[in-house]
Amino acid sequence: MTLALYPGSFDPFHNGHLEVVERAALIFDGVVIAVLRNPQKSQALFDLESRRAMIDESISNVAGVTVVSMSTLVVDVARELGATVIIRGLRVVSDFESELQMAQMNRELSGIETVFIPTSSSHSFIASRLLREVATYGGDITKFVPKPVAAIIEEKLAADGGAKEGA
Repeated sequence: MTLALYPGSFDPFHNGHLEVVERAALIFDGVVIAVLRNPQKSQALFDLESRRAMIDESISNVAGVTVVSMSTLVVDVARELGATVIIRGLRVVSDFESELQMAQMNRELSGIETVFIPTSSSHSFIASRLLREVATYGGDITKFVPKPVAAIIEEKLAADGGAKEGA
């Protein structure tokens, strides 16, 4: 059985991520989405458990896919789960440079290979960073995220006082 690990911050999980998961599920026997805290990224919109819950809802109809959360090296999680492949999505050519560097480091650390899955052009411009910004300022992101994610973002922003002034 080939188990693939798809790590990321997924803040929020969007349709590009979902596409990569669906395609990976067709290739591998099992896929584990690992939601991580990335200290190099700006303040997260959602905590790890909220991100995990929204992904669980979003992938409920995709067979062979599970979700975990982590705060450690990706290769350590892969080893712990028995994953033999790390999945990385590519949106645009500029993603490849940093993703290749991470893939090479992960292989040196663990021997685990990375498989790149490019998103379709209809998702190539979607980035979690942009979605956080658009949503925070009151923009409509519903066509870029799975329905459960849109509902959770709407609830969160309403609870936090809505969109920022000037939207």
